[in-house]
Amino acid sequence: MGLMYEDVVVISQAEKPGDCTVITVNCPDKTGLGCDLCRIILLFGLSISRGDLSKDGKWCYLVFWVVGKPTTRWSLLKNRLLEVCPSYFSTSRIYSYRLENQQQPKPPDVFLLKFWCFQDRKGLLHDVTEVLCELELTIKRVKVSTTPDGRVMDLFFITDTRELLHTRKRREETIHHLEAVLGNTLISCEIELPGPEITACCHGSSFLPSAITKEMFSLELPAEQPNGFLASAPVSIAVDNSFSPSHTLIQILGQDHKGLIYDMMRTLKDYNTQVSYGRFFAKPRGNCEVDLFIMQADGKKIVDPSKQDALCSRLRMELLRPLRVAVVNRGPDAELLVANPVELSGRGRPLVFYDITLALKILSISIFSVEIGRYMIHDREWEVYRILLDEADGNLEPRNKIEDLVRKILMGWE
Repeated sequence: MGLMYEDVVVISQAEKPGDCTVITVNCPDKTGLGCDLCRIILLFGLSISRGDLSKDGKWCYLVFWVVGKPTTRWSLLKNRLLEVCPSYFSTSRIYSYRLENQQQPKPPDVFLLKFWCFQDRKGLLHDVTEVLCELELTIKRVKVSTTPDGRVMDLFFITDTRELLHTRKRREETIHHLEAVLGNTLISCEIELPGPEITACCHGSSFLPSAITKEMFSLELPAEQPNGFLASAPVSIAVDNSFSPSHTLIQILGQDHKGLIYDMMRTLKDYNTQVSYGRFFAKPRGNCEVDLFIMQADGKKIVDPSKQDALCSRLRMELLRPLRVAVVNRGPDAELLVANPVELSGRGRPLVFYDITLALKILSISIFSVEIGRYMIHDREWEVYRILLDEADGNLEPRNKIEDLVRKILMGWE
């Protein structure tokens, strides 16, 4: 009758420090499953050092060797991975018919977390973000304001992975954790469903300066920096249609970074490209090797040179510049901009705001205000973080140093 539900995902924890934890997934296939699994692994702050993937069109078998942390909640990770895996019965005709004809799931409710603090302190926003991540509360939008007398008002628009934030118990749990972090500086803290007037005033700017969009969101690698902004080593991508009678082989050599497999899988998912077999291996000194046997949605090889070039170009861009980082002028002040592409499914990259606030905390830079928004640029949706840096004390780090550390933490190189 197939596997027991709890055996669909098996996690074999490392026996000693330095060893990898092995995650095995064995379930019916679905479009974009590899992308969904890699996104969850990235969300839990884990890095994949090796991976193997095999599919036959109906069933798939995936193995990830991951580097964990002492605080990793493995049982919770297993539950989240199980949630995106199709059940054994989803391969039956009746179940498939029901899936095709049922309504799409209702999007999660967005709640407003609002709190006032007596005074700002360096790292406050990161500490709050860390608490929300641990509670599985997803930040959709943030509005941070500092008053002239130094008080801080933070508005977080959040959704709850557990879908329990409508309950009194869940709200009290969240506020209790925030009180523990904010201490005596906290004036008040509330969680409620936002009204339309609050949502409207917190949308932020509806456009970005054209000078920023032209340079920062270019889909072409600049000629003066052919290796990209973020990777120090070139990316080699080769296409081979002679190795397999039914699949196109994509071979990738380049520098590893946090979320690399996710970046590949989301790109292939957006291109509606199926991965039948795959192998990933991270080598010493940060290099990696990837072999992917792929085919089009119609089950055929990719033989059209223009399609091959388009896919390779996009993969190269996503591996070299999965995120865009810049410190720019905003009037007389400095503004940190970070952008990442949004999946066609509408999901953004996990933990971006967490990493940004961590970098600024390390640099002891205070945040004056934050805007998170989504913009259509070059026919593509981007999630953009605009962080206005507080230069009141006059001790702001050089801009290139800020950019460099933010990039390194986002890419897992720090």
